Order: sequence, then structure tokens, then C-alpha cells
Amino acid sequence: MSSFDFASTIAIGSILAAVVMNIEQSILKGGIALAGIVLFQTFFSLAVRKSNFLSWFLTNKPMLLMKDGIILYDNLAKCNVGEADLIAKLREANVIHFNEVLAVVLESTGDMSVLHNAEGKELMDKMLQGVRKIEEI
Repeated sequence: MSSFDFASTIAIGSILAAVVMNIEQSILKGGIALAGIVLFQTFFSLAVRKSNFLSWFLTNKPMLLMKDGIILYDNLAKCNVGEADLIAKLREANVIHFNEVLAVVLESTGDMSVLHNAEGKELMDKMLQGVRKIEEI
């Protein structure tokens, strides 16, 4: 889910709530507003899928925040993510030592993916395909 999809979902919920809670609000106006948002969101998704430029310009790419147990502070700053937030996510993923962490990726949805392994396995390169800032490590 992109940030635009998230915003569309919030807008749809707001319109539905306004129509249901406000007796002065017309169901027809609410339906037109919902149809407009759904059509615009569909057009936006299609345009992003068909155009590489629009995809590059309008969507976020995943960002590497941690690699091989090393926190990438420059990338944290670029994403406006605090070290405390990163460490909280590591705790949530049951990481007990930074050496267990193969990579942490801030996904395009805003979620953090923690790739960890205590068995000494290496991270497959394809798992970081499309992730920004790999070359700076």
C-alpha cells in the first residue's frame, strides 16, 4: 500500500463517516465524492504502474536502515526515523543483539522489515532488490 492508497482510504472513511453521522449530508453527494476518490485512486495507480517517471517521482522506495548489525545513521536522518524507533522495532522482532541483524529496511508503506538470523546464514542479494542506499555501505 502506497502513501496515496493510505490517504485514499482515510478520505473514504471520512466521507462515509460524514454521510452516516450528519443527517444534513446528502447520500447522493457522498456517493459522488466516494466515486470520485475511487476513480482518481484507480487512475493514479494505473499511471504509476505504466510510467517509470511517475513511479519514480510519486512513490517511495524502500530505504536500508541497518546492515550487518551496523546502524546507518545517515539513512535514519534522511527518512526522519529515530534510533529509538529502530531499536523498538528490533525488540519487537525479538532481536537481542545487533550481530543478529542482517538488515533493517524501511518499506515504502512506512513499515520496518527486520531480517535477522542467529544461525550464521548470509542474506540473499535479491532480498534487497530495489532498496535505496545499498551502495554506501
